[in-house]
Amino acid sequence: MSISRHFVLAAGGTGGHMIPAHAVAEELMARGHHVALVTDERGAKIPGIFDRAQVHIMPAGRMTKNPASWPGALKAILAGRAMSRRLNETFRPTAVVGFGGYPAMPALLGALADGIPTAIHEQNAVLGRVNRLLAGRVDAIATAYPGVERLKSKYDAKVHLIGNPVREEVKALRDEDFPALTEESVFRVLVIGGSQGASILSSVVPEGLSMLPVALRRRLQVTQQCRAEDIDRVRKTYAEMEIPADLATYFNDVPEKLGWAHLVIARAGASTLAELTCAGRPAILIPLPSAMDDHQTANAREMTEAGGARTITQARFTAVELAKQMQKMAMEPGALQNAAKRAWGCGRPNAARDMADLLESIGHAPIVNDPVRVGPMPTTLNLAGVPA
Repeated sequence: MSISRHFVLAAGGTGGHMIPAHAVAEELMARGHHVALVTDERGAKIPGIFDRAQVHIMPAGRMTKNPASWPGALKAILAGRAMSRRLNETFRPTAVVGFGGYPAMPALLGALADGIPTAIHEQNAVLGRVNRLLAGRVDAIATAYPGVERLKSKYDAKVHLIGNPVREEVKALRDEDFPALTEESVFRVLVIGGSQGASILSSVVPEGLSMLPVALRRRLQVTQQCRAEDIDRVRKTYAEMEIPADLATYFNDVPEKLGWAHLVIARAGASTLAELTCAGRPAILIPLPSAMDDHQTANAREMTEAGGARTITQARFTAVELAKQMQKMAMEPGALQNAAKRAWGCGRPNAARDMADLLESIGHAPIVNDPVRVGPMPTTLNLAGVPA
């Protein structure tokens, strides 16, 4: 029988940090444990997650390149650390885990000061700034990729390949067949640009599709996420090309759309890659060049090298290049099905379970060498105004 324990999960206020944390929280609570979240005001406002857990909003100083910001950032970090230690006194966590982002730092520093076991989870293929600062002091490091840049080899003994947790609806797609595709059937393309869409996709994708051979173009059915300022222009373009297109600024049923997609055109965020590989969907990836440490390019590498995706740098992402790559994937017999199989092979669908296993092992029993089992996811307390 599982023993009920308490865990603190700390995450920055973006979906890239919060969604994996939420998936692990759901897994821990399903096992009978109690969970508290530490985040900032942005994270607390993300709808539909952490509804059943305590949510604590704490200050988190951001260390920028401008030295003038450092005193204020340090003051906020120390205030958050003090508040985290007060939370530790009352909540008495078995372990504290950080999912990246500046709000994770005070919680982890507080746990280290109190002698509480700690772990970090890195969603990207490049170790993030906060995780780099704390990697040497935590008890365990969970990664989403077998190779993570900026992660020192001297930490290998405490590194565990976990993957990125995905939604249960996406996980269910793993056992479904790739959508049937013949030379006469509808060819479904899903275009997603992250939570806010991507203007370059709105500019390049319609023009690129217009350059495809007529026989292929007439079979297209496009579902595309667009920014609000782009959507009318993109809708008009598709109408002029007589390509059926479903456009929206936000899709709340991405798993369903992913389920029937034959090809996905997307950025290379960690959550996007986790869902593509879990479901086994081939993709054309355009990494965001401004991403910190160019981590999206690193994220795309595993899936691309496996043959499940083609990566186009933003500098080379033109309508001509897109049309060329799409023809290679869509018109060679069996190419898409083969790419789908190779993408599927990169998936780590049990990341939430394996992360929960790792956290249960910390502070309760020796950390196992590799917890991964390979297989075919309240009340809000704003403490930011409390003096340290």
